[in-house]
Amino acid sequence: MNKMLIGALAATMECSAVSAQTDTVNIQEVVVTGTRNPIDIRHLPMTVSVVDQAKLTEQNQISVLPTVMQQVPGLFLTSRAVMGFGVSGGGSGAINVRGIGGTPNTDILVLIDGHPQYQGIFGHPISDSYQTMMTERVEVLRGPASVLYGSNAMGGVISIVTRSMKQDGVRTSVNLGGGSHGTLMAEASNQARVGKFSSTVSAVYNRSDNHRPNMDFEQVGGYVKLGYDISEHWNAYANADITRFDSKYPGSTAEPVYGAEQWILRGVMTAAVENNYGSTSGAVSVYSNFGRHKIDDGTKVDTLTTDRYFRSKDALTGVSVYQSAQLFGGNRVTVGFDYQHIFGDAYYTNKKTDTVMTIPNKQTAKSTRHEVAGYVDFRQDVTDWFTVDAGIRFDHHSVTGGEWIPQAGIVFRPMATAEAKAMISKGFRNPTMREMYLYPPSNEDLEAERIWNYELSWRHRFGKLTYGANIYYLKGDNMIQTQPVDGKPRNVNTGEIENYGLELEAAYTLNEHVSLNTNHSLLHMENKVVAAPEYKGFAGANFNYGKLALMAGLQYVHNLYTAVGANEKTEDFCLLNLSGSYRLTKNFSLWARGENLLAQEYEINAGYPMPKATVMGGVKIEF
Repeated sequence: MNKMLIGALAATMECSAVSAQTDTVNIQEVVVTGTRNPIDIRHLPMTVSVVDQAKLTEQNQISVLPTVMQQVPGLFLTSRAVMGFGVSGGGSGAINVRGIGGTPNTDILVLIDGHPQYQGIFGHPISDSYQTMMTERVEVLRGPASVLYGSNAMGGVISIVTRSMKQDGVRTSVNLGGGSHGTLMAEASNQARVGKFSSTVSAVYNRSDNHRPNMDFEQVGGYVKLGYDISEHWNAYANADITRFDSKYPGSTAEPVYGAEQWILRGVMTAAVENNYGSTSGAVSVYSNFGRHKIDDGTKVDTLTTDRYFRSKDALTGVSVYQSAQLFGGNRVTVGFDYQHIFGDAYYTNKKTDTVMTIPNKQTAKSTRHEVAGYVDFRQDVTDWFTVDAGIRFDHHSVTGGEWIPQAGIVFRPMATAEAKAMISKGFRNPTMREMYLYPPSNEDLEAERIWNYELSWRHRFGKLTYGANIYYLKGDNMIQTQPVDGKPRNVNTGEIENYGLELEAAYTLNEHVSLNTNHSLLHMENKVVAAPEYKGFAGANFNYGKLALMAGLQYVHNLYTAVGANEKTEDFCLLNLSGSYRLTKNFSLWARGENLLAQEYEINAGYPMPKATVMGGVKIEF
């Protein structure tokens, strides 16, 4: 492990040109993930990384996830094409944190403004929904976050905080680009504020032929957020985000699929009222995350066509109430209540008649489930240099019953520029409708999965250098796996997880023009899982001089498992990415981006070769 880390670090730094932003993960950052109220990250015992809007937009990526993967150690994202993650068979966009993720990914929770986002039947996030145009910043909590966020936050949380206008005025931006494999992108955004009223409106169109035949991807989306300051202490907002994409699927190189296509509509709507009196703050919100899906599974013979579509519709509708208060000096207590109504309906329809079909050996699923939870989090600054934090949640699911989820941690601040943290936390995940009701392995008697996480971390700012290290150990049981029972495959609570690892990160400001950053993660798994590399490293730097900005980054991945078991397979690859922009005028900029410029041949999903070198370029107009 040590030799692998030293060698990879040296190779990464040697190959790296110049990319990244100083202190992307700023230990003085005010965050809301890990607590419901804004707090200096130095007072939280859990590990939270922050990727701000400047970092998210500097490479002109349409999705927030590729940039987040580069900047956050221990986090890995699967992909299969130039553009579009897709869903269903061969789909990618699975998120893995410290070896916890799943296929499909059901163990990492994505939040938008604190509200859970996942497909109601299959229980996983839809990665094509999380676009840069709507995002102010991304906060990533590595490790269980189930005390505040419940099921699916078993391995961690990716929290997307949406954009809003803070100052009076109007701001508009348009970003147009194109490049390899017929790829096009177009984004437009307008933000305005007049007195107490604010608005953000964005639209996006993306398409690509991608690097393999029959792998076309096309996406249209829009985002609206309206806010109103009721008084000095109260404000309200409502937002909506809708995306629709059409993704073709060619199958793996070993087993091609013909005629496969996916039409996916995802949306989220939220309305909230917030209060902030300094010593107490909180919010009441209602939200709905919903989707409509039509999928043609295709055939393995190019002369045949299918006679049916797989269809599903789902909705995760919820109410969230929380209030935090400072009861006495150095104290903060947060009390919250969550209610979720989870609906899903999966079925097949005839292509010609659109009638619902009964398919032999294919079960359909229609289910409504409810989840009710209450939680308390207590944080106390015992002295200026010592903080304790403890929380507990009781979560009751209408099918699987009740679950107690505790966590506890401490923070030492031996100096103003450093802190040491220790954390113990439990995570859990309720079984999905797919696992309980859909397809022959389904089992209505499944119980929740559970893991325990133990973590130590250190952060320090030393002049122009910021660095940190985490070590962790996590162990889980009751994991849901498909096993033969009475000669037939069946989902059962039999799996185990035992992972431990090390995460390192550093950022250095060389001068006003050049900054460097790097992060590295080592992972050991007693039970190997797909999409979890044993080593992931990133190094990069930014160069800014006048109107010119250049960024480069090198990512090295070692022992990425693309298949486990008897046919175990791993991948190693090194990706060099370069991007830059030049501001011609106050309102007009040119930009360019190159990815995998070393033209590496590699796979992240087994049987799905990734594109070699690709380039994109475009213009950005701001006024």
